[in-house]
Amino acid sequence: MTTPSTTNVLFVSRENACRSLLAEACLRRVAVGGLVAYSCGVPDMLAERPHRWTLLALQTAAISARGLHCKDWTAFTGAEAPRMDFVIALDAATVAQQPVWPGQPDTTVWDYPDIAEQHKIVTNPGDVTMHTLHSLRRRIELFAILCAKGKSRADLSHDLHDLAFV
Repeated sequence: MTTPSTTNVLFVSRENACRSLLAEACLRRVAVGGLVAYSCGVPDMLAERPHRWTLLALQTAAISARGLHCKDWTAFTGAEAPRMDFVIALDAATVAQQPVWPGQPDTTVWDYPDIAEQHKIVTNPGDVTMHTLHSLRRRIELFAILCAKGKSRADLSHDLHDLAFV
C-alpha cells in the first residue's frame, strides 16, 4: 500500500527467478525511509520458482529470501495493485513488452545479462550470480542513500537513470 512517505520500486526481468528477485531482496535489506521493493516477470515466461543459484547467492550474502516468489506483472497492473513510483527493468529485452504501469511511474533500464543463459556457457555459474548480486546491491544502496536525502522525485528519476552506468 502506498502512503505519502512510501516509495514503491518494482524490478522487472524476464522470468522473475533471479535478477529481479536478487534486486527485490537487496532493496528490502537496505530499505530506509519508506522504500518498498517488489519484483515481477513477463507472464508467458515466468519461472515456477526462484532459481537455486538465486537462493544460494542470497544465503551466501546473508540476505533474506523470505517471501520471495515468482510473479508476473499482472499483479501490478490491476486496480488493487500497489502504485509504483519507479520501475526498473533489469534486461532491455522486456522493455518493449511491458504494460502501461498505473500511476505513470518513472522507468529505467539497468541491463544485466540473463543469468540462466550465462549458466549454460560458464564453468562456475555461482560466480555470475554473485557478480550480478554485488552489482545490483551497489546500485540499490546508492539509490537508497539518495532517497534518504529527501530529493525530489524528478531528481531521483535522473539519479536512477544515471545509476545504470555505475
